Amino acid sequence: MGDAPVPSGPVPPAPSGGTPLAPVPWAPALRGRFIVFEGPDGSGKSTQLRRFVELITISGVGVCEVREPGGTKIGEAIRQVLLQRDHDCMTLRCEMLLYMASRAQLVEQKIRPALAQHQLVVADRFVMSTVAYQGAAQGLPSNEIADAARIAVGATVPDLVLVFDVDEETAAERAGIVAPKSKGKRADSSTSSLFADRMEDRTREFRRRVRQSYLDQARADPAHFRVINAAKGPDEVWRSLVETMQRWAEGLGEPGAPSTR
Repeated sequence: MGDAPVPSGPVPPAPSGGTPLAPVPWAPALRGRFIVFEGPDGSGKSTQLRRFVELITISGVGVCEVREPGGTKIGEAIRQVLLQRDHDCMTLRCEMLLYMASRAQLVEQKIRPALAQHQLVVADRFVMSTVAYQGAAQGLPSNEIADAARIAVGATVPDLVLVFDVDEETAAERAGIVAPKSKGKRADSSTSSLFADRMEDRTREFRRRVRQSYLDQARADPAHFRVINAAKGPDEVWRSLVETMQRWAEGLGEPGAPSTR
């Protein structure tokens, strides 16, 4: 996953710049593919996901966008259970299995039908989050997670996982888990996400393990992972994302390119 030559041709400007996005010629190669946006809470992946979905949609490719946990009526109900702060008695295995239950419903109800219709499926988190958060950071055995994942998703796994990598302190400040150094107080709780709500009191070591797990997963499977430096500004991250996706999409027709798994 070292640096590759930057592809030729202009990168569509980020929407924040005020310039409308332009269709990209490599988008049709993404039909029937499954792409996951991953990274620590506060990495900015969800913002980039929304930009990416808009880009591919205006390029004429149907997109099924899903989030985890949630994405279905049952999944959203499970999400609410996980969000409840008074469920602090929840065991780690229970937490993991709730994520997997939401995932199983999402795969059968949304992801597989969309892939069958040759749509691009873009997910905000998938099994890799469970490996990082419940596994590496909290100690749940990896074989238990793998066994549960096989039941929940079967052979429906991503063609590509984009890991938005950022140091743990920056990510924690962005997510409102710790106070920004310049402000001296915790960010408004309205900015907290699911992971921030359940994990705000956990240590820097916890966040370090999450980040390291994502990097380890990427190193273990370089054919299906790409790491993007998310410590930069959103427009710079956007440029890196589009360049990464252009290289990957244009390589799908090459010999030895990864196929839908």
